[in-house]
Amino acid sequence: MRHAMVASQLRTNAVSDQRVVAAMARVPREAFVPDDVRSIAYRDAPIPLGGGRYANLPMATGRLLTEAYLTATDRVLLIGAATGYTAAVLAEIVGTVVAVDSDASLLGTARDALGATPTVELVEGPMAQGHAAGAPYDVLVIDGAVEAIPDTLVAQIRSGGRIVAGIADRGVTRLASGRKTDGGFALAAFVDVECVTLPDFETPKPFKF
Repeated sequence: MRHAMVASQLRTNAVSDQRVVAAMARVPREAFVPDDVRSIAYRDAPIPLGGGRYANLPMATGRLLTEAYLTATDRVLLIGAATGYTAAVLAEIVGTVVAVDSDASLLGTARDALGATPTVELVEGPMAQGHAAGAPYDVLVIDGAVEAIPDTLVAQIRSGGRIVAGIADRGVTRLASGRKTDGGFALAAFVDVECVTLPDFETPKPFKF
């Protein structure tokens, strides 16, 4: 099923970074989902993890990591660690991963699944706050869709650093990428695709009479 995922979901959908493809071919996705959904771990759909959270689609994660232009020395801030799958994939490619999630139960699963992976640090806390103690990072990966990227997260990325994220916009989710500069940052959407939505990033709604 893992090889079928690579062949039918990644290679056919512009996941063109061979390091990303190889890492996703190696990491056992079934080890990062609950026992009752292991048989569908490689399905091209959100996989329920419990507590209202879902694993992102393999293609969505693969596209984000491809557009991040990862290098072996990168320090990556991963938002939406969930059960640790994307952190495990990143650990195959980059130098250091700091993976943040607000769900203690999911992080418990991540710790068990990742084992003693020395290059991954799991941090429990508000995802919108990131982990400033480890900044600056070379790359920000938000493995899910958010309505807006908080300035708090952008501030933790070095100038010249890369940012990839899912963006939720009026019922549509799309993937976007960009770079931070001394003057700020900008994202450009590169594909509209199904992407799981992360909690705690909702923008305030304007008051209406």
